[in-house]
Amino acid sequence: MRSLKLLAFLIAVFIAVPLFIVVPMSFSANASLQFPPSAYWLGNYQHFFTDVNWMQPLFNSLFIGAATTVLTLMLAIPASFALVRHYFVGRTALNLLLMLPMIVPQIVMALGYYMYFGTLGLTQSYTGIIIAHTCLGIPVATLIITAALKSFDTNLERAASSLGAPVMTTFWLVTFPVLRPAVLVAALFSFIQSFDETVIAVFISGRDTATLPRQMFNSFRMEADPVISAASSFLFIMVLACMLVPLAARLTRRATRGSVPAQTAY
Repeated sequence: MRSLKLLAFLIAVFIAVPLFIVVPMSFSANASLQFPPSAYWLGNYQHFFTDVNWMQPLFNSLFIGAATTVLTLMLAIPASFALVRHYFVGRTALNLLLMLPMIVPQIVMALGYYMYFGTLGLTQSYTGIIIAHTCLGIPVATLIITAALKSFDTNLERAASSLGAPVMTTFWLVTFPVLRPAVLVAALFSFIQSFDETVIAVFISGRDTATLPRQMFNSFRMEADPVISAASSFLFIMVLACMLVPLAARLTRRATRGSVPAQTAY
């Protein structure tokens, strides 16, 4: 057991080491990427937040990520209910079809999107990128919501129905509150998947619809602009915040519940 813990710690260190290189470089005053920096300043961050060539892709990524999250949940939630609670012809095939984006390499999918969306006029458009990113997000979102549905106690819905609650009222007041943690996790993964995706964005996004990862790729390929280290650090901080904010909120709720004094019975 101790050896497994040591191995896990070494793997975590190996994965985290690049972060301890990128973050210091984001404060570097050198004209090119250099580690360790010879001097430190905030000019890279100033350039990142004031240059339209970086801000426009950032806003594009935020918009595309939000739209992708909404569309993914709109498709993944009904698909999860269909797979868990209904038996129909082609159920296994549908499940396999939903999982395909996790199996097929992204470069293959990107080439397919480029050829297919080109015939539909969806390349270099927000619509095309959102659809492509939704296809990437559906498998993980479906797996998360499906797992939550399998452990859901359907007697709660039967009790609500026996009291005269309509189907949608039962869903919003009984089913959804129980599934809310799974839905939030699915939304988080969908947003991160979209915000961080590069390969498909390189193929089908245009100049006006470029995402932040694509801009970072182009910057590194063309000139190795040191601002890319600030953009990378910003991405890391955003992903870390998305993970820590829900955890902090959960811990705060637990602490609040634990601090409520118990009522004394008389």
